[in-house]
Amino acid sequence: MQRQRTRDTEPELAIRRLLHATGLRYRVDVAPTRSLRRRADIVFGPARVAVFVDGCFWHGCPQHGSRKTKTNTDYWSEKVARNQARDTATDGLLTNNGWLVIRVWEHEDPREAAERIASSVHKRRRSGSRS
Repeated sequence: MQRQRTRDTEPELAIRRLLHATGLRYRVDVAPTRSLRRRADIVFGPARVAVFVDGCFWHGCPQHGSRKTKTNTDYWSEKVARNQARDTATDGLLTNNGWLVIRVWEHEDPREAAERIASSVHKRRRSGSRS
């Protein structure tokens, strides 16, 4: 597991390149709030938008995440369940603090994901609303 990248994955880089090309600026691999000990992949601070690019296996994608492991199957199924519980808790904490959480699966089209993210960031910036 140490070889698994936690940042700068190919799907994340593709989305970041597209967002940067539209003129959006963001922070990478940072905690959206000081009190949260979890890091988002892409953070738009003033707009309060946190983006997580989730791997299908690690986060239990409904389409691809149910891949069966050949060894230590109990551990891996419990690990994915813990990851999903942590993701849900993170989403709740951020939402309760006025953040918009966007989750993108690694298999999603980067262009569509970038458009969805950019649209949300622009909408929150225009409205000045944090909720």
